[in-house]
Amino acid sequence: MMKTELLKLDKKQKKLSFILKNADAAFANAIRRNAIEEVPVMAIENVEFRNNSSVLYDEIIAHRLGLIPLTTDLKSYNLPDKCKCNGKGCAQCQLKLKLKVIGQGVVYASEIKSTDPKVKPVYPKTPIVKMLKGQKLEFEATAILGRGKEHAKWCPGLVYYKNMPIININKKCKNPDMVVEQCPQGVFEVKNNELVLNKDNLLKCHLCNACVDICEPKGAITVENNNKDFIFYVESWGQLEPKEIITEALKIIKDTSDEFIKEIKKKAKPQKKPKKKK
Repeated sequence: MMKTELLKLDKKQKKLSFILKNADAAFANAIRRNAIEEVPVMAIENVEFRNNSSVLYDEIIAHRLGLIPLTTDLKSYNLPDKCKCNGKGCAQCQLKLKLKVIGQGVVYASEIKSTDPKVKPVYPKTPIVKMLKGQKLEFEATAILGRGKEHAKWCPGLVYYKNMPIININKKCKNPDMVVEQCPQGVFEVKNNELVLNKDNLLKCHLCNACVDICEPKGAITVENNNKDFIFYVESWGQLEPKEIITEALKIIKDTSDEFIKEIKKKAKPQKKPKKKK
């Protein structure tokens, strides 16, 4: 039975790490791929410029706006292809953001006004353009939900994993100090002139095998992959909380699997043979 164990949750840095136990590489990779490619977030898709006398062309500013992370409320908005309006645009699948600035200085993301207070720039101090005296910038932008597989601006964050390491010290190591020095993650330490594992850093091991190569005699240390346990790391760009990214990814996997099973059952149903005419 699969289980998860929380390692660390940093709400300020928007980072999460946990252990997925009793799984396999296929399922672990499915979580990773769905998290970065299928979990939707808000991003600016269209920009209508009313005035732009700044040093940057409309296209450059539009590109910058598209890459500004926006806080996302998944309960209030639908993906355009799943909305009742069929993607034509309505209050349930898009929202408007406006900006109007006249004068000298740096224009920051915090100056963008959203029609929905729940959807706003994650990082208010993101610079958009530096303007000179008398220059103007005015636009109306449209933000929609999208997926990371369509464009990087809709990617909710960075999600990656590694196999749980299995490290054994089988014999007394003749050069423990060299092993400690060579390990980049501080997995080992020396106690009473003997090489031992540093339990606080054990999960940091990235299976580089530097310890195996340098320790004398050969075979004193073995490092192997645990093919059933995986350490996950989630770093959100800020649109969603790290926990929400993983939760949504698992929901997508379940919904996709249910739909797939339904289609298989539909195809597997025996078709009725037409009655022969007498």
